[in-house]
Amino acid sequence: MERQAKSYGAHAWAILAIGLPMIGSHLAQFAVHVMDTLMMGWYDIQALAAMVLGGTFFFVLFIMGTGYSGAVMPVVASAEAAGDRTEVRRATRMAMWNSILFGALAVPLMLAGAPILRAMGQEPELAALAGDYLWIAGWGIFPALLVMVLKSYLGALERMQAVLWITVTAAVLNGVLNYALIFGAWGAPELGIRGAAIASVIMQSASLVVLAFYASWAEPQHALFSHFWRPDWEAFRRIFALGWPIGITSLAEVGMFSATAVMMGWVGTIELAAHGIAIQIASAAFLVHLGLANAATVRAGQAHGRRNEVELRRAGLVATGMSLVIAVLSIVLFLTVPEAMLGIFLDPDDPARPEVIAAGVGLLAVAALFQLADAGQVMALGLLRGVQDMRVPMIYAALSYWLIGIPLCYILGFPLGYGGEGIWMGLVIGLLAAWLLMLTRFWRNTAWFVGGGTVSA
Repeated sequence: MERQAKSYGAHAWAILAIGLPMIGSHLAQFAVHVMDTLMMGWYDIQALAAMVLGGTFFFVLFIMGTGYSGAVMPVVASAEAAGDRTEVRRATRMAMWNSILFGALAVPLMLAGAPILRAMGQEPELAALAGDYLWIAGWGIFPALLVMVLKSYLGALERMQAVLWITVTAAVLNGVLNYALIFGAWGAPELGIRGAAIASVIMQSASLVVLAFYASWAEPQHALFSHFWRPDWEAFRRIFALGWPIGITSLAEVGMFSATAVMMGWVGTIELAAHGIAIQIASAAFLVHLGLANAATVRAGQAHGRRNEVELRRAGLVATGMSLVIAVLSIVLFLTVPEAMLGIFLDPDDPARPEVIAAGVGLLAVAALFQLADAGQVMALGLLRGVQDMRVPMIYAALSYWLIGIPLCYILGFPLGYGGEGIWMGLVIGLLAAWLLMLTRFWRNTAWFVGGGTVSA
């Protein structure tokens, strides 16, 4: 019994050692989006609503492209645990190749953002402003995706402390550039929403350069960028096979949230602005769970590389317990101080402020309901990725989010007349379905996973 307790404690410390820097890095990266939302909310409510639309469009494509970086973390963790350094280099390098090719496909869609958004029923003026944002911000998808690959590589090698500080520095840089270019401070031109887009691209590019230098210095034995142009088609196909289901899985979830942004645009501009702020707040809590899920992916990947079922189960139990504790704390905050959190994002003198806060309070009350389901589904997904099980979770996500969540968002929001709160209730039900399906799959199949029984690769 003493040995078992020590083992669980060791898992807890290992998950915290990996997870806390990851959480910090995610929150620092998220601060970039929060800063954009804060400053745009202070600048102009209509510009804020347009940036919510444009940012959502960018994020849908970006999150799909991060499937290849998502494949890096479990593969590198498993390969490093097995002592296969060649596999570490091959997987990471070809993930970068896949990410670059995906970016080349995504940019034309963002350049056509304005007409696409108009076709989706958005107001022409909002769609035009969002299109202006995407014409600039869209080019940042290349450095943004490559940054994610390098973060996954370094995270799998448990080198997230440096990544954390690089990300924090990038967030500060973004804030300074935002203030200068949105408002025209310090002699810079006042560019509004275009200024926010320029700041994001500069920050993403600088992050890529610094991370690439750090990765080369910290892990020279992997020689990531030596002969980078040489193809490795076997590794390319393997990362593609693992990465595209991760991308589709992420797209299914983010697509559900993005569909709610479109639906909120049908309700009204005030409701869309409130939705954008409430999503930012809920996302901050989610990123804590995501950091713990990333740590669980690394620990599960290590257990998978060593073929150790006991370690896999214990890692899963400890990480899940930690995530559920955070979910309970988030629920308390969302229900007790919603006005204070929402008010941070709005100019005190803006005449629309009371309406936006009133709409946002109702949305945060619903967000409190899906904290447990959101925490559970991302943790179960992280554990499944650690054992390189990608395709079945993709199917579960598509069923839960697109066949259950999105239809219920529409039905509850419009035919049944619950408006924004009804749209968000559909989110709760979709997340709950995904949690139950993925949780059941992981715990029923741990012995099969460590025995090499995954079907996704």
